[in-house]
Amino acid sequence: MEKLTNQEEEVMIYIWEIGPCYVKDIVTKFPEPYPPYTTIASIVKNLERKEYLSSKRYGNTYEYTPLIKETEYKKTFMSGVVRNYFENSYKEMVSFFAREHKISADELKEIINQIEKGKE
Repeated sequence: MEKLTNQEEEVMIYIWEIGPCYVKDIVTKFPEPYPPYTTIASIVKNLERKEYLSSKRYGNTYEYTPLIKETEYKKTFMSGVVRNYFENSYKEMVSFFAREHKISADELKEIINQIEKGKE
């Protein structure tokens, strides 16, 4: 799985949210002023080339469908972030966010509860 650029990732997030869609559907998900249609169409073509999307032609337009699930993408690239920036330790990653005040004690407790419920 090829890593996406920031623009490609942003477009894929909208596509995962929408599901099968057309370029015009993606454009309208962006805040105004909307990006140019041609820019989004170009990004979508790159995503199709990278095999993140498939397309189906209807007349002179294409409907795009995700081939990669959002969870699959997150799992692959979060593992790389943990490996490259946190010494392959999720504990180090969580500690970093706690030290940087990006996650609260209450949120940590909630995570622990979710983990404990998952073990049952």
